[in-house]
Amino acid sequence: MLGAFGPIALFLVVAVVFPLVPLLLSRLIAPNRPNPVKLEPYESGMVTIGPTHIQFPIRYYLYALIFVIFDVEAIFLFPWAVVYDKLGWFAAIEMAIFVGLLLVGFAYAWRKRALEWQ
Repeated sequence: MLGAFGPIALFLVVAVVFPLVPLLLSRLIAPNRPNPVKLEPYESGMVTIGPTHIQFPIRYYLYALIFVIFDVEAIFLFPWAVVYDKLGWFAAIEMAIFVGLLLVGFAYAWRKRALEWQ
């Protein structure tokens, strides 16, 4: 039983070691020379005017998330559309289900008034 999970344990070890090794190496090798000028916030090389740490409304992130969802939809639709004539009915039904699920999500966002700017 334990031997069956050996590849999974090896995968987890590799998945943890691969990101940690570069992070630790960069911490050890990179020079640490803090400079107060480099730590200042700036806008296009100019000193900022007003507060530099502002909070954006959550609506920006919601619009960005909805944009990413429909952008990924376009990424999946393009290769399907290129080979549409060679796929047959089964692929057309699969794509109809995929687009239907996305439309359900869009209708949910519309109903919750997530797309209205206030």
